[in-house]
Amino acid sequence: MKRLELDAGNTFIKWRLLDAGVVLARGRWSTAGFSAEQLVECPYLPSRVWLSSVAGDGVNSALTAAVQQRWQLPVEQAYSAAAAAGVVNSYACPERMGVDRWLAMLAAWNRIGKACWVVDCGSAITVDLLDDQGRHGGGYILPGLRLMQQSLLGNTAEIRVEREVEQASVLPGCDTSSAVAHGANLQLLALAQLLRAGMPGRVKARTVVVTGGDGAQLAEMIPEAEWCPDLVMDGLSWALE
Repeated sequence: MKRLELDAGNTFIKWRLLDAGVVLARGRWSTAGFSAEQLVECPYLPSRVWLSSVAGDGVNSALTAAVQQRWQLPVEQAYSAAAAAGVVNSYACPERMGVDRWLAMLAAWNRIGKACWVVDCGSAITVDLLDDQGRHGGGYILPGLRLMQQSLLGNTAEIRVEREVEQASVLPGCDTSSAVAHGANLQLLALAQLLRAGMPGRVKARTVVVTGGDGAQLAEMIPEAEWCPDLVMDGLSWALE
């Protein structure tokens, strides 16, 4: 049975088509520029369509209508819950947790089955703690690398982009563009060092599971981390099956 999985984020809609756990095709579309015609890139007829979305009602409606128009199938959307697949949500109102965080935790817990930090480096960087019983111990939400740079370079009149910069460097910048970009990387390095040494209030470091568009850069800073680029979509099966 072929299944189309969609992960609609603030910047991109990622998709993959699975058959018995094997990825047959994958791709991504711009969230802002999505159109129904892009579904032709999926080369097979799916039996089910699953959706994780933090992109808002407008994008969700567009995806639902496009899937219905092309394949006459409903879209099954995942939502955060009080508990699922061995994970217990810490939020008093569980539905207020971003579903991408929730699905990433479901997948991480069922992948490693022990205490861990789950880090998603996307438009925002989310850092969530699971204990040895699968209970969510809270987390952090930080601006992502691009968001940090855009907020300075795009919204501050006196800061200008002067040239292309070395993307992964944390050396002091010798022009404004480099100082901003390297400053964002420095925050990521500081996060990596804390995750390795032990976060505030935690006696020891824990396993780190990393996903997201900039997650590979963080994973390189934590050699023992598990790099799982499809972690959010992996969580769909634990939420919807």
